[in-house]
Amino acid sequence: MSGKRLALVLGIAIFSWANVANAETDIETVETNNEILRISEKNTYDFMKDPFLLSLILMKEDAIETPKPEQSREETPEEKILSKWRVKQQDKWASLPKGKFVVNASAYTASADECGNDKGITASGLLVKKERTLACPPEFPFGAKVAIEGIGVLRCEDRGGAIKGNHFDIYMETKTEAFAFGRRNLVAEVVLD
Repeated sequence: MSGKRLALVLGIAIFSWANVANAETDIETVETNNEILRISEKNTYDFMKDPFLLSLILMKEDAIETPKPEQSREETPEEKILSKWRVKQQDKWASLPKGKFVVNASAYTASADECGNDKGITASGLLVKKERTLACPPEFPFGAKVAIEGIGVLRCEDRGGAIKGNHFDIYMETKTEAFAFGRRNLVAEVVLD
């Protein structure tokens, strides 16, 4: 019996027991020769035969056991963009590396001298975001997630002229952060959803 159903049945039993206890005090009695005789127990309550409670239990069981249909939610603009890329780049998803591999990681910002504009729009059409945006070689599809040691899980959202082979560029908000990061060889792995 599920927890909710058990709690419901126990609640009804306690409620019914209280009513039975009250009903039994309303017993018709006759006093003869200092002796009390019980004639009938009117007003006794049997909760097992109560049609209201039975229908309530059945209604609750239906509510508990019937799975609710999943509510459909609308895709966010970001999800719509990535869905389009997933269809266009289906062949790239099939050829993603399996297992761990070494990346030559550097960092970049959304400044005009690095990206051609300062609007922060990536090659995939998404806005750059710290701790999420990764510029990947063209063999990696937009939306692919890559776990990089010491950095975290980032998503391929951008490209770049120098991003080839095992070179990956991690988005950072300031040039100070990007220069401090420098260039590092790190172990990475594709994360499949």
